[in-house]
Amino acid sequence: IVDVVPTRVRETIEKGQVAIVAGFQGVTQHTNDVTTLGRGGSDTTAVALAAGLGADVCEIYSDVDGVFTADPRIVATARKVHRLTYEEMLDLAANGAKILALRCVEYGRRYGVPIHVRSSYSGREGTWVTDLPVEGEEPMEHPIIAGVAHDRSEAKITVVGVPDVPGTAARIFEVVAAADVNIDMIVQNVSAAKTGLTDISFTLPSDDGAKATAALASAQEEIGFDSVQYDDQIGKLSLVGAGMKSHPGVSAKLFGALRDAGINIEMITTSEIRVSVVTRADQLDDAVRAVHTAFELDGEDEAVVYAGTGR
Repeated sequence: IVDVVPTRVRETIEKGQVAIVAGFQGVTQHTNDVTTLGRGGSDTTAVALAAGLGADVCEIYSDVDGVFTADPRIVATARKVHRLTYEEMLDLAANGAKILALRCVEYGRRYGVPIHVRSSYSGREGTWVTDLPVEGEEPMEHPIIAGVAHDRSEAKITVVGVPDVPGTAARIFEVVAAADVNIDMIVQNVSAAKTGLTDISFTLPSDDGAKATAALASAQEEIGFDSVQYDDQIGKLSLVGAGMKSHPGVSAKLFGALRDAGINIEMITTSEIRVSVVTRADQLDDAVRAVHTAFELDGEDEAVVYAGTGR
């Protein structure tokens, strides 16, 4: 989105009328051709209009009462989160929480638009996504954990027997990039001293698995690796919370919870406010429940999904 010109919407509102806008579309800057905004375009339209109109808040209506600490379909006792920072919501959305589109949250953060996620089936207050302090309250320290997200849409590729010399990893990912494939997590093993070879694993959207493996296979002789292994039976769990920046022991508790549940970790990545792990796909639901309970996120009542898929 280059610009938002809400002239007609503003004129309609000033006449005391209700403006109904078809989201997900706009016009190109120079030719005025109608175009779509891509995935998440409807949510993004709402936040962009709110920013353009100078609205106090943008309300996004869903089939649940807000953003929950986990998917209510997996964790029945998941709690509604009252407030999230843009950064926390971005990480949750990027790692499987589907209640808000990633671009919508990014646009809200860029223009300082508070987003209120609530249910179209009830009048309850939902979840506020904003960096602004609560009016009349002193700024408080963030909760350690905001929620547990999960993602079943990824696959893992392992490039086996890669020569551990400068430039080889770069060439592998140049080949993948040329195939127009986005990469999420990357792990490289320590090379074997005897052979000077290593393995590189990365995750990617499972829909892109075939073209990524084909691209790598075509470059095998040039790069000099042994083989490519493809695995689409994985799941990703992400623990998100701004408070973990200042609280030691979060990773230890996460890994301990998975150990006690008998769940093996295949890959790990971290950021300042997130720890993500890859497990077997058939163990992902158990992993989410175990981690949710370990961090005392369970509520007393069952979460309500009024319709649709929830989170």
